[in-house]
Amino acid sequence: MLLLIGALTIGLILSLLALGVFISFRIFDFPDITAEGSITLGGAVTAVLIVAGVHPLAACGAAFAAGALAGTTTGVLHTRFGINGLLSGILVMTALYSVNLHIMGKSNVPLLSERTLASMAEAAAQRVFGSQTIPVIGWEVSARDAGVLALALAAAVIVAGTLYWFFRTNLGTAMQAAGDNAQMIRALGVNVDNMIVLGLAVSNGLVALAGSLLTQYQGFADVQMGIGMVVWGLASVIIGEALVGVRALGYVIIGAVMGSVLFRLIVALALRGGLDPNDLKLITAVFVLIALVLPSFVKRLRRPQALES
Repeated sequence: MLLLIGALTIGLILSLLALGVFISFRIFDFPDITAEGSITLGGAVTAVLIVAGVHPLAACGAAFAAGALAGTTTGVLHTRFGINGLLSGILVMTALYSVNLHIMGKSNVPLLSERTLASMAEAAAQRVFGSQTIPVIGWEVSARDAGVLALALAAAVIVAGTLYWFFRTNLGTAMQAAGDNAQMIRALGVNVDNMIVLGLAVSNGLVALAGSLLTQYQGFADVQMGIGMVVWGLASVIIGEALVGVRALGYVIIGAVMGSVLFRLIVALALRGGLDPNDLKLITAVFVLIALVLPSFVKRLRRPQALES
């Protein structure tokens, strides 16, 4: 039960990362590597502010703003200076490593004795249930685990709902159109470059928010916490698309959240089954590679059969 709850909690937290990656990779087809630095940036900003006595919710807002600034920088480098999109993300990601170190002042900032959203959720759960443990289907679950799971679920639902609402507005529709057919939307008088910059800002803001929540859940911020997170987010999006199987916006957003949770469960079960943690990033990369190559491989197999018939 502890394995399941922990996997669900981290999966829901990182669903914000998946939604951010969905915006950059799926809507704009932009290979944004900035996310690996943005998630650490969100964690670093949150940790430093919480240690300084700032309310955890305000720290989350500051983390989102910092991530949005990082995404805006990548977008400006690409649109205003004509730098390749992939290279723009790499430049900002590389710079963020030093920025994050300067923000934290060291490579790791602990939060175990600080007031965080996780500790607030634990206190709320204890007040509601009146005990340190909560019985769930015959299992004793700590109030902290139950409270943080409820917090992560609420965060995922609120962000997914807000994102769905945003993409139904005129501005959100223009962003989607800019990603689908830039030439057409440009002919309608929309500045595609501004849409890309805004999209990357929202994307990295969500990624940084995921880093903020993850930092408060695990009790520390680390300068290395963003390594491999882009692949994680892409894997979640791919799994989600396979689960929902449709292109409707609402289903795709829900699929990204479901994909993140399912992917975390798969990882947790693999680790429980004896997978060497050192091989986790390698297995993740191989999984994403297979998921990307398999659809085109299946199409190639079906094409000769269609020609024969």
